[in-house]
Amino acid sequence: MKTETGLKTASDKDELIFQALMKAIVERQLLPGSKLPEEALSEVFGVSRTGIRKVLTRLAAVQMITLAPKRGAYVATPSVEEAQDIFQTRQLIECANLPAVLARCQSTHLVALEKLNRQEQQAHTDGDGPAAIRLSAAFHIQLQAISGNQVLTEMVTRLTQRSSLVIAAWGKAWQQGCRCDDHDRLIELLRQKALMPLTEAMQQHFSHIVASLHFERGGEMLPDFASLFADFGERNER
Repeated sequence: MKTETGLKTASDKDELIFQALMKAIVERQLLPGSKLPEEALSEVFGVSRTGIRKVLTRLAAVQMITLAPKRGAYVATPSVEEAQDIFQTRQLIECANLPAVLARCQSTHLVALEKLNRQEQQAHTDGDGPAAIRLSAAFHIQLQAISGNQVLTEMVTRLTQRSSLVIAAWGKAWQQGCRCDDHDRLIELLRQKALMPLTEAMQQHFSHIVASLHFERGGEMLPDFASLFADFGERNER
């Protein structure tokens, strides 16, 4: 919403900053352990430190960052146990929802998933890590959304965001989202409406991801916020 003068409200700008930081975290432009100083962020986004603090509190509420007394805000670094729990939870939820997905799945849904899968494959080919991560998450969210269960879809959305942190913290440097050939297999089994093989393929898919994690942690860093969010002011004026 805009005011009568055409300027975005403070609430609108808070949301834009929240989404910009969320996107940078999910797409691994801000890695686990990255420090998020209020002063640097307020300068980059052109808002008060109070405004930045509100956004950081929201990010902490969805477990994307950690707020530590006297140390400030850092992009969250999931522990080994948390990393395993996140993918186990995703497996439980996404597999349990497959009967509802199959019951409602139409050819248009398959076309949409195939399009996402092609885009993800192209992102891998182009070496576009952020796009590959975004499209991989979108594939899982869109697949589960077929069921029509909005609450579950929102849960999967949040879990895929936290999954990106796990892969950034514990995955190999080149790891970018899911394996495209796994998604090919899931689409084919959806087309066949084969529940048991589809469930097994989804379980194997998560097993492949967890098996690829190497549980070694890097150090903390201070990102170049000015470069990372250089186009924020331009987008905010649109």
